[in-house]
Amino acid sequence: MNVPATGNVVNTNKPGSVGDQLTEQAAVRARINRLSRLMDTAIPLPGGYRIGWDGIIGLIPGIGDVAGMLISLYIVAGAKRSGASGATLIRMLLNVGIEALIGAVPVIGDLFDMAFKANIRNMKLLNQQLDQPTAISRRSKRQLWLIGLLSAAFFLLAAYVVVRVIVALFQWIF
Repeated sequence: MNVPATGNVVNTNKPGSVGDQLTEQAAVRARINRLSRLMDTAIPLPGGYRIGWDGIIGLIPGIGDVAGMLISLYIVAGAKRSGASGATLIRMLLNVGIEALIGAVPVIGDLFDMAFKANIRNMKLLNQQLDQPTAISRRSKRQLWLIGLLSAAFFLLAAYVVVRVIVALFQWIF
């Protein structure tokens, strides 16, 4: 970049250069950061607590939760464009999934949606990963392995319980 006598910054990078990519990634990161704040903390409430438009939109039956989830997925897509690792993206998608799944429950889900703030959590994950890529990547991978192992154990336990119930039903019937 050059700074001419006028004081204006002139970008001398060729289109598609590393400098342009970094500028684009920073712009995307700033845009999704603003969007996440809008969705999760834009509206101050008495007592110092803040909610966002995600919680308000979620109150609309049927389409509110879907609209909020789509905006959250847009933020995750922006994180990918900003250079987030696969492990970080998976953790972000888990946050969106948890918020969407529990948020779909009437009333209780809406309250959870206002408190969980998946978009703010996702921006923290993205900012940590981009600021300290090696440390966060290792921690994300460990957490993903733990989540995977716990999920596998849960599904094996659920399968065992289902089989035991079916066997008990057959024994009771026959």
